[in-house]
Amino acid sequence: MAKIEEVFDLNVNQDNKVDKVIQDDNLDYIHMRFMKDGGLPVHVSNSNVYMTVLHGTLTIGLGVQDPLDYPSGTLLKIPYKTQMDVRNLHDEILELLVIKAPPLRSLIN
Repeated sequence: MAKIEEVFDLNVNQDNKVDKVIQDDNLDYIHMRFMKDGGLPVHVSNSNVYMTVLHGTLTIGLGVQDPLDYPSGTLLKIPYKTQMDVRNLHDEILELLVIKAPPLRSLIN
């Protein structure tokens, strides 16, 4: 019998990575992992962003505010069109789960 659910492998490893696990009409589901001094280029959010710190400590600058640190277990809700500077400035690996809703495709249409 065929499965009803779809199954996705997050394949946790030690490398810096940004895995776009699901991208559909409902949301973007992104798994990110950064070693010390890793992160994303400074950018403006292209959707509402829900960022969960799964492991490590996130250092993030939003808009014009000074960067702040958020430990594992923290969920951030970041508004659409917010400048973001996402970094791991700590020795421990940073692992994030990022959900964008609605996805950019929905905002353009």
